[in-house]
Amino acid sequence: MLATEIMRRVREIQVRTGRQVADVLAGEYVSVFKGSGIEFDEVRAYTPGDDIRSIDWNVTARMGEPFVKRYVEERQLTLMLMADISASQDFGSSERSKRECAAEFCALLAFSASRNDDKVGLLLFHSDIEQYIPPRKGQKHALRVVREVLAHGEETSPLDKHENPKRPSLRERFFRGRRRLRAPREGTQIARALEFFLSINKRRSVCFVVSDFIDEDYEHALRTANRKHDVVAVLITDPRELEIPAVGLVTLRDAETGATRVVDAGSGNFRKTVREQATKRVDDLRKRLASSGIDLIHVDAAGSVVDPLVRFFRARERRTRR
Repeated sequence: MLATEIMRRVREIQVRTGRQVADVLAGEYVSVFKGSGIEFDEVRAYTPGDDIRSIDWNVTARMGEPFVKRYVEERQLTLMLMADISASQDFGSSERSKRECAAEFCALLAFSASRNDDKVGLLLFHSDIEQYIPPRKGQKHALRVVREVLAHGEETSPLDKHENPKRPSLRERFFRGRRRLRAPREGTQIARALEFFLSINKRRSVCFVVSDFIDEDYEHALRTANRKHDVVAVLITDPRELEIPAVGLVTLRDAETGATRVVDAGSGNFRKTVREQATKRVDDLRKRLASSGIDLIHVDAAGSVVDPLVRFFRARERRTRR
C-alpha cells in the first residue's frame, strides 16, 4: 500500500468514525468505562446530611465552623489496543480486509478516548511483538494509532513527518532495530503479546485484544491479564471463513503457514462441515471467555463496526446497574 493510499484510508476512517463517535458512541463510552479511583476536588462548608467522616478538621479549626472535603471520580482512563497483524488478518472477501476492519474498530475506540481526554496506546503483534506505542492523549496520537494498525510495515506515511518531530525514544529505536531482523508475520501468539503488555503496563487499563484468534493456549494469559486490567476480546471474522459459496473446485491457502489444499466447494457436505466448524469455534470461544469473566465482541469484517460495539456498551451498562 502506497503512502498516499495509506493517508487516504486513514482520513476516510477518521471522517466516518468521527461522525459515529459524535453521534452514537460519545455517551456510551463514558457511561461504561469508569476511572480508576477518586481525586480531591474542593473544600466546602458542611451542610446537614454530609458524612462526618469527610470533615476537614484542619480547615474547620481555622474557620471556626465545619468544612468537608469533596471528592470526584477520577475520569481519565488508559485505553490499550492490542491488534493482531499476523498474515491471516490480511484476508478479506468484501470491500475491506480483517486488518482494515480492525483499524476501523480501533479508530472508534481511539477517537472516543481522545474525545474524552483519555490516553490510548497500541501494541501490534503476530508471533512476536511488532510495535509498542505508549499511551498518550490527543487527536494526532489517535491518528497515528489508526495508521499503524492499518498499514504497519508498509511504506512510511507522510503523517510521520509532522506527528513526532522529537528524536525517537530508546524504546522506539529498539523496536525499529528489531523489525529489520524479524521474520515475516507468520503465526499468532496472543499469550506472548499479553505477557509483554503486563510487563510494561503497571497502571490499570481497559485492554481490547483485537484478533481473529487463530491461536491456541492463550486463555490462561487472558485470565491473568484480566485480573489486573479490564480485558475485552474482539473477534474479527470474514464471511468466507464462516461459509464458503458453491463455486466448485478451489485451492485454499493458509496465509500464515503457506500450506495449500484443493477442496470441492460445490459439495453440500463440505460447505455444511465448514459452517458447523466455524460456528462451533466462535461459540466455544465465547463460552471459554465468559467462564473467565471476559467479554467477547464479534465483528464481521463485511458488516458494521459500530453496531457490535454499541451492543457491547449497552450490555455492559445493564450488567453494572444490577
